[in-house]
Amino acid sequence: MSHPPTLERRTKPLSTALYRHPRGRLASLLTLPMAWLLGVYILSLVLLLLTAFWTTDPFTSRVKPGFTLENFEQLVTVPAYLSTALRTLGIALAVTAICAAVAIPLAVFMAKVAGPRLRAVLAILVTLPLWAGYLVKIIAMRLVWTDEGFFNWALSPFGVSGPGFGTLTVILTLVYLWFPYMAIPVYAAVSQIPTNLFDASSDLGASGARTIRTVVAPLLLPALIAGSIFTFSLSLGDYIAAMYVGGSTQMIGSIIAQNINLNPPLAAAFSFVPIVLVIIYLSAVRRTGALDNL
Repeated sequence: MSHPPTLERRTKPLSTALYRHPRGRLASLLTLPMAWLLGVYILSLVLLLLTAFWTTDPFTSRVKPGFTLENFEQLVTVPAYLSTALRTLGIALAVTAICAAVAIPLAVFMAKVAGPRLRAVLAILVTLPLWAGYLVKIIAMRLVWTDEGFFNWALSPFGVSGPGFGTLTVILTLVYLWFPYMAIPVYAAVSQIPTNLFDASSDLGASGARTIRTVVAPLLLPALIAGSIFTFSLSLGDYIAAMYVGGSTQMIGSIIAQNINLNPPLAAAFSFVPIVLVIIYLSAVRRTGALDNL
């Protein structure tokens, strides 16, 4: 006596359906990231660009939609705005150069000279700024550079006093903040350099400084470029460091923060200055071919 089949049809697992449909699998992976990229990041930049062409009523401080290039013209014609942009660019370049100059010999020492225990201690010291919050680190640096701070206290017996709050202090503070972003990729790159290259350079009579300059530095160019992108762009967008340790020093972010409520179109126009500077920097780096190896 035959019985009708009682087994129910099993539903296909989602993983099987995605495996059989590559396009669906690709769409499921990219939908959320692309929605965030296009809907939040790109759309916000587009709205920011549109706002930069609007005007602000001088009596009511209300933003009026329209089209004008007056906000962008002020960036060039107003001496204070132009000097602020150039100062910020100089600070970002100085921070990047100092971080690179310190990161290369430190990475060589950590990877090729220091023992395991000392290497671990140095790694902790390098990454230590990443363990605390941004504002905490800024306040700590402010306490270091005050007239009664640690720097003046430690060096006062030698007749040395600190630079006080100003542009130099801003540069040193930003180096302290962003140095790990340069040191970590440089250290990783140095660790991959064969030790026999150092031995060969020494056998040929090269000093340690010349070995770093002629052998290590060219091999570290991709890592230096990767680290410089972080230090350069982060320094361009910073303004809290200038607020707390810069004294009267103004940066691009300072102008944006001051006008975000009073004159949003001008703040939007000024916010495109660091974007343009980063694009120019990346274009210049790309011509070197270093980005091809990242």
